[in-house]
Amino acid sequence: MSSDGKPGEGAFEDGSRAGRRRSGRVDRVGRPRMADVTEQPVIARRAVAEAEVAVSHETLSAIVDGTNPKGDVLSVAELAGVMAGKRTSDLIPLCHPVALTDLLVRGVPDRAAGVVRIRVETAAIGPGSVEMEALTAAAVAALTVYDMVRDLDPSAAVLGIKLLSRSGGESDTWQRTPEAGPSQGARVPRGARVAGRISSPPPRGSGGRIPPRRYGA
Repeated sequence: MSSDGKPGEGAFEDGSRAGRRRSGRVDRVGRPRMADVTEQPVIARRAVAEAEVAVSHETLSAIVDGTNPKGDVLSVAELAGVMAGKRTSDLIPLCHPVALTDLLVRGVPDRAAGVVRIRVETAAIGPGSVEMEALTAAAVAALTVYDMVRDLDPSAAVLGIKLLSRSGGESDTWQRTPEAGPSQGARVPRGARVAGRISSPPPRGSGGRIPPRRYGA
């Protein structure tokens, strides 16, 4: 405790705030702050995220056939994801603004699973990762799918949003393993390719596949 009765510089060394301070998200007295990435290397970074929206088989057919009353569900959701990904730092308080060099959002109807699967890839060259941009884009795209079909299918549900992989730096390379739970994954050796481009699917047809759309950042 300092002479003026306020917590001194080392007041929280043994308390719960000490751990939070070391994380770089709080200052010496526990106030939130952006992490200091000044010394981080400026390198190419990528991330891949995914979200799923469960819908009825009738709703999935309407999405694939283009008969949903509100219009083209996938196109609107993909555009919403792109717009959200570019504005991540406006939505998540402690995220740094990132100049994305690539942002790809793709919605794919999966009849067997009864879901619309949203897959997002982000890339940038800079000092910080781009996983929050990928996750934010996936989240907003999934919510947009729900908004587009909620009148037709009020039981539609966003099932989950998760990071699949990230790369760019020895300590920032990670890939979700197939059997991984919500917080499981594996570190990947530096230089390994963990966030490659989505391969081009067949044209839109009976399976409801659509070609990937690319949008600039």
